[in-house]
Amino acid sequence: MSTGTWKQKGVGRRADSLFAVLAGACGTLVLLALAYMVISTTRTAFPVFRAQGISFVTGSKWDPNTDVYQILPFIYGTIITAIIALIVAVPMSMGVALFLTEYAPRWLRTPIEYAVDLLAAVPSVVYGLWGLLVVLPYLLRPVGDFVSKHLGFIPFFSGPSTGLSYFAAGIILSIMITPIITSICREIFRAVPSADRHAAYALGATRWEMIKAAVLPRSRAGIVGATMLGLGRALGETIVVAMLIGSSPVINASIFKAGGSIAGLIANGWAEATGLQVSALVGAGVVLFVITIIVNIVASSIVRRSMERSRGART
Repeated sequence: MSTGTWKQKGVGRRADSLFAVLAGACGTLVLLALAYMVISTTRTAFPVFRAQGISFVTGSKWDPNTDVYQILPFIYGTIITAIIALIVAVPMSMGVALFLTEYAPRWLRTPIEYAVDLLAAVPSVVYGLWGLLVVLPYLLRPVGDFVSKHLGFIPFFSGPSTGLSYFAAGIILSIMITPIITSICREIFRAVPSADRHAAYALGATRWEMIKAAVLPRSRAGIVGATMLGLGRALGETIVVAMLIGSSPVINASIFKAGGSIAGLIANGWAEATGLQVSALVGAGVVLFVITIIVNIVASSIVRRSMERSRGART
């Protein structure tokens, strides 16, 4: 072996070692930044935790005049709007992704993919203004009035619709997270081996039967991951929810009533906050962070189980 080859191998080894050190440093830096964020925000929020105790997350009164800060209505609103967003966005996203990967001709597929990717880049405030000025008065309010008129005996749909509501915020959130879930599901469906598709067709399956038998089972873990990513976006979204949910510090059973969310609470109250209220807003952010961590842990567990089942089915 020539001397030049040995030198090249020596340079390659040093480059590998350097890359490993840099990658480890980047990973450590991320962990340190996360730890600093958790410690600093928890320290800032500690006064309200000490003053309110467990009632900070179980109580329903938010009154800066008396220094009473309880965020259960905002936790409720955050979760309800995120659930509404997922109920609407996940089926729609999967349908668009399946159409793009399994049905759409090439001349139609490309412009739709560009449009979906473009929707993911639209700023949140644009979605909020569009929802407030166009979608809410011309679509969501009439739909809310119609549903509450015919299904108002169910507390969840009782009316009349107030316009700004959990429903309005959830629907616009669903439009916001649809491009994210669609893009991920599209790539997941494309990653399914062609041999699985051909095997299903060889057994006489129709296209829909092939999708049910080959595409969806192999994509289960990825679909869950995409859904959880969309859920994380919905839980943390600020501007859209602050503009459309109504900013009411109460718990309403009906989705057509106004409510509040943690992100909206922080956005609306931070500019004028002083004293213990600053601690309360930071504490609300800490609670939202904890909710997000719990969601991610649950999602990771579901994805892991889905992958194990998929491996077991293949073996």
